[in-house]
Amino acid sequence: MNLQKKILMIGAGLLAGIIITGIISYKAAPGIMLHEAQSKYDFETAVQVFEQTALEMGWKIPVVHNMAEVMKNNGFNVRNMKVFELCYPAHAYEILSRDDERIVSNMMPCRVSIYEKSNGNTYISWMNTGLLGNMMGGVVGEVMAIASADSETMIRSIKK
Repeated sequence: MNLQKKILMIGAGLLAGIIITGIISYKAAPGIMLHEAQSKYDFETAVQVFEQTALEMGWKIPVVHNMAEVMKNNGFNVRNMKVFELCYPAHAYEILSRDDERIVSNMMPCRVSIYEKSNGNTYISWMNTGLLGNMMGGVVGEVMAIASADSETMIRSIKK
């Protein structure tokens, strides 16, 4: 086989590898970035225990979105769901006080959702902020790693 054919085959193999890696990454991304776990509690108890744990850990809950109520007010019925916006002011300050890091403010505050499914069980979902922080690095990465560890502790308080 001459050199030109070898180079062509190597290029085709590389291109195929890139395409296959892209497809696998695209299909796996939701499972990597978003997590879901069943709660050991019913909806109301899970909400109460989660809120209590977050507050005991020093986190603030600026807003709780009652999505079932919001949807009902707009003519739709959905199962119980609350989305918690969580903030640890000292962590937020580390990002918001720096111009170059403020770009991630659209992901703040951290969010966790507690909801019921049609099987009657309660679930919790959250974003893998630790992985996202690793990809970003620097101050954002450091802060997100701490926030991720704290979130995992809060989630363990209600996770089955």
